[in-house]
Amino acid sequence: MQAFYADHFVLPLPEGHRFPMAKYARLRERLARELPQVELREAEPASDGELALVHTPTYIDAVRTGTLAPVAQREIGFPWSPAMAERARRSVGATVQACRRALGGAGLAANLAGGTHHAYADKGSGFCVFNDAAVAARLMQAEHARAHRARGMLRVAIVDLDVHQGNGTAKIFAQDDSVFTLSLHGAKNFPFRKEPSDLDVELPDGCGDAEYLEALERALEELERRFDPGLVIYLAGADPHEGDRLGRLKLTFDGMEARDRRVMDWAWTRRLPLAFVMAGGYGTDMEATVQVQMNTYRTAVEYQARWHTAPTAAMTAATAREATRWHNAAP
Repeated sequence: MQAFYADHFVLPLPEGHRFPMAKYARLRERLARELPQVELREAEPASDGELALVHTPTYIDAVRTGTLAPVAQREIGFPWSPAMAERARRSVGATVQACRRALGGAGLAANLAGGTHHAYADKGSGFCVFNDAAVAARLMQAEHARAHRARGMLRVAIVDLDVHQGNGTAKIFAQDDSVFTLSLHGAKNFPFRKEPSDLDVELPDGCGDAEYLEALERALEELERRFDPGLVIYLAGADPHEGDRLGRLKLTFDGMEARDRRVMDWAWTRRLPLAFVMAGGYGTDMEATVQVQMNTYRTAVEYQARWHTAPTAAMTAATAREATRWHNAAP
């Protein structure tokens, strides 16, 4: 399974900054040591033209040239630097590459960062500069249209299980019925002004494994009733974990793994290519955040292998209607 990284572009953050930048390199180190089934590849940067599928030229230029106003930098939460601009482009590029890999026959692929769902078309917010899932969705649709004109628009489901609502993504696709945005998030958590997704599921503070997994099951059922995707982009945020200092939910390690398994099983039984990104994670103990992410990768490796060793089992497990769906917009 291929996974794309850009953690060697390290933001020069002020001492005491609350963003856990070191978690990305730590995740890559552990993957290299413990999961040789994951092929790690350096991410390519997204181009101006690719970013412009979602973001305004003025905003792209301000990030590129370092002319972001101080108020814009404060809203993002990072001071501008060349490394900040380059890392933001490569984080988008990693999700693009993961989507191409998943759609190209691998079934699953990953970005070791990404999930920058608070970024709007014309601004960043909440540690998010460019919206990687939004750019990747639009670019995959454009590439699919060129290669498969007779098969119609590629429909993309963005399953956002970060603890914070994906407000930027929701706003970007508010008028676009070819992309379905699903967000399970803390009702009282950031952002405090939320944008309506196609399906929002608000969870109370202290929500635990059983309540969360039941809500996820209902949400996937509702997504399936209303939408017919050819690609899934999964934001596998680590911040619903009980050890997260910004999460306010109470999922255990087992609950987080069950969450990942449910999403990946849902996609696999329907033969839906899935690209996943790591999104948020702010554990009081950074190693706990990395462990949640390692568990996500262990689960993903298992499901990626199934794409090649038991494709007929997936089709047998699906209903006749689900089997027909595979002949729809996915290449």
